[in-house]
Amino acid sequence: MDRERFEDFREKIEAADFEAGIPAEYQTIPQDTVNMLLLHSKTITAAESVTAGLFQSTIADVPGASEIYEGGYITYSDKMKEKLLRIPNGIIDTHTVVSAPVAQEMAESTAKLLDKDIGMGVTGVAGPEQLEGNRVGTVFIGVYDKDTDVVEVKEFHFEGSRNAIRRKAVISAFVLVQRIA
Repeated sequence: MDRERFEDFREKIEAADFEAGIPAEYQTIPQDTVNMLLLHSKTITAAESVTAGLFQSTIADVPGASEIYEGGYITYSDKMKEKLLRIPNGIIDTHTVVSAPVAQEMAESTAKLLDKDIGMGVTGVAGPEQLEGNRVGTVFIGVYDKDTDVVEVKEFHFEGSRNAIRRKAVISAFVLVQRIA
């Protein structure tokens, strides 16, 4: 997906209604992503904060996913990000936990620690209140590619309930994986 198409996707998903679940137009994205990873024989892992395992659960819902996915991390607290992912406390203190540098560290760390081709990291604020100056709906998603040793991080500003924000973050993460892999 080129930059222009991605920006169009970002605008649409940020405004989309995910209150009742994932809208039909987005429902095949997880399956398409897993199929693409299977086709290219690429493995994936994730480090999740705001989505609390929803991304990994969605991967596991896809038949055949066990060929490309073995597990990952749910690091809801700063302490778990530091302990499990080995993210230096200074990065979190300097940038806040809801930031591009933290999403980048999460994506890269999970892939390297678990020796996988693709690492996805997601951090954000689902509400009900803002966190460290970040408004509800602010989400950073990073995707690391072992082949290029590059992390792409995108910032989103989702609207909706906690669950709608989390669902939008998951679908957006799958789209970012497709861009990288």
